[in-house]
Amino acid sequence: MGADPVAASIFAAFVVVTLGITYWANRRSAGTQDFYAAGGRITARQNGLAIAGDYLSAASFLGTISVFFSIGTDGLLYAVGAVAGWPIATFLIGERLRNLGRYTFSDALGFRLAERPVRALAAVSTLCLSSCYLVAQLVGAGTLVQILFNVPYAQAVVLVGTLMMIYVTFGGMVATTWIQIVKASLLLLTTLAMVVLVFAHFGPHLDSVIGGALSARPDPERFLRPGRLVTDGVSAISLGLAFVLGPAGLPHVLMRFFTVKDGQSARRSLSYATAIIALFQFVVILLGYAAAALVPNGPLPGGPNMAAIHLARALGGETLLGITAAVTFATILAVVSGLTLAAASAVSHDLYKHVWKRGQGTETAELRISRVATVLLGIIVIYVAILFQHENIGFLATLPLVIAASVNSSMCFWRCTGVV
Repeated sequence: MGADPVAASIFAAFVVVTLGITYWANRRSAGTQDFYAAGGRITARQNGLAIAGDYLSAASFLGTISVFFSIGTDGLLYAVGAVAGWPIATFLIGERLRNLGRYTFSDALGFRLAERPVRALAAVSTLCLSSCYLVAQLVGAGTLVQILFNVPYAQAVVLVGTLMMIYVTFGGMVATTWIQIVKASLLLLTTLAMVVLVFAHFGPHLDSVIGGALSARPDPERFLRPGRLVTDGVSAISLGLAFVLGPAGLPHVLMRFFTVKDGQSARRSLSYATAIIALFQFVVILLGYAAAALVPNGPLPGGPNMAAIHLARALGGETLLGITAAVTFATILAVVSGLTLAAASAVSHDLYKHVWKRGQGTETAELRISRVATVLLGIIVIYVAILFQHENIGFLATLPLVIAASVNSSMCFWRCTGVV
């Protein structure tokens, strides 16, 4: 597609701003309380926006629109499913977990359960989940940078992975939270601007957008027919359970409950996050049908994963393409920062301090282990993301939801409600 000066300028501006936030956060952080939980100083509204930012990833934007573009109406499974689990997290998990824990959800699990085994299990599941999620984000970022700036995919992934390691190593939770707030605000504004342009093109009715998608498809009946994404009832139920139970077990989201002062603030945070996520997913449904209507069929630069970027070009030319690409890049950088911090805390706080050192490790050693873990994890996921270049981002991002729903959510329900 060729390098775009607007995209390059916004890319550079966001990187400079986020590095500035990281420097500011590094000067404010003192000890593990600040590094893991921002000292509990984040307000409910700020935390709600940050939680929404953590969840509204490249999979939510690029992946869901890609499913609509490639498969059709089955994309509704991803869009609606992304909202389904948040009421459970709001009413059953958030407040109780905040009242029990200190840094990570395994702190709460280990309070009454057998501490060392449950911490080890929680840490391993967190590492598996975070690694899968990180690969999905890096695949999206690498493809995006590749098609916009004509750089090799591998080099693009290395660039994003390096920035990710810098944010977490030097900024901790304070930097990650404020980067998420900036990113979530930009993403919402950009997608709402795209919606305005879609309605300007088709008129103020969703039926017109869907009609445009059907007229542009060579097989309109197949586009509307469900069952292309999941072919049987068992698979549909399994995917639905992953979406419903997954958010209550995502470690980078669960960590955010400890950044506010009390359980009531944690519940309010989730209420704000649920409203933002629901609005965003409704917008993505509209943009998914618009992509099917306006983006030409056939091979695309970057593949179907970049359908949202090509939709931006169709709606607003090179300027909107540059803005959307830069905001998507910001989205990926912000999400990988939160994921990496969760994985690093699993290694340093759970495995090192509480499993190996039996709670006797010093804060200095714990922070050092966390930063080493960040670098090592970054190297591993960069390598795997290079191997998974051509996989669908939405599919890759569903795998960690399965782990979260089957392992972490069960442990959280057990500890917080006594039901499971």
